[in-house]
Amino acid sequence: MTILVTGATGTIGRIVVDRLLRAGQHVRALTRNPATAALPDSVELVAGDISGAPAALDGVDRAYYMAGLLDPDPGRAAEQAGAFAGQAAKSGLTRIVTLTSGAVTIRRPGSYEMLHQVEQAIEASGLQWTHVRPGEFAINKLDMWGESVRTEGVVRSAFPDALGVPIHEADIAEVVAAALVQDGHAGRAYSLSGPQALSHREQAAAIGEGLGRSLRFEALTYGQARASYITAGMPYDIAEYLLGYQAEYAEEPPTVLPDVERVLGKRGRTLAQWATDHRADLTQDS
Repeated sequence: MTILVTGATGTIGRIVVDRLLRAGQHVRALTRNPATAALPDSVELVAGDISGAPAALDGVDRAYYMAGLLDPDPGRAAEQAGAFAGQAAKSGLTRIVTLTSGAVTIRRPGSYEMLHQVEQAIEASGLQWTHVRPGEFAINKLDMWGESVRTEGVVRSAFPDALGVPIHEADIAEVVAAALVQDGHAGRAYSLSGPQALSHREQAAAIGEGLGRSLRFEALTYGQARASYITAGMPYDIAEYLLGYQAEYAEEPPTVLPDVERVLGKRGRTLAQWATDHRADLTQDS
């Protein structure tokens, strides 16, 4: 069986590739630049993007499709998804697993519209489909807090008591891989979260636990938090995007969801485990 992975060099895609290889699958990776992909030698590399899907889809049985989460044009994203799925169906592919977002589950304005249209376009293809909808990515903590944790041992937030349930990227990827390889997932939409609901203060403590050192916590105003993200190199619109989620979480706290454990048969990784796995990213070179 050949499985096509789009976004194969991204955070989730690389782990999906790894888990599929571990499961003994033949993986074809669609990447814009095979020369810099740095994927295992056993992976078949195909140059291009989703607009050049016909060649990449030849002989493929199943595919992982990553939706453009921040595409400013909802219509374009849905059109691309529909074209990809249509080409996939013509090529003989039978199953597609789509990564969208928990924004679809809760119908969060600004993200829901585009991603819902993407999911609908995939469903209209007639293929077996599974949608994977993660909530907050734990890895976003690197952009939010990575620099201050590395250099100062401090976490700063404008929403100290806002709850979050950040999910380890490996859990997302493993759900994707399971839906690609195993039967019983067709027609399902899995909404994913981490295993713990933690305030930002508690998240700072959990990251410190994973790193084996105490971290200080400092409360900021909204403007100060935005400025700190931008100073750390984050674009203004992304800073606002993340802060918007935090503000929403403060008013409408997310909850721990059961789908990771249902699909994988095990509890998801904690934020402390995530920090341990990212020790090199969160520790200043000596």
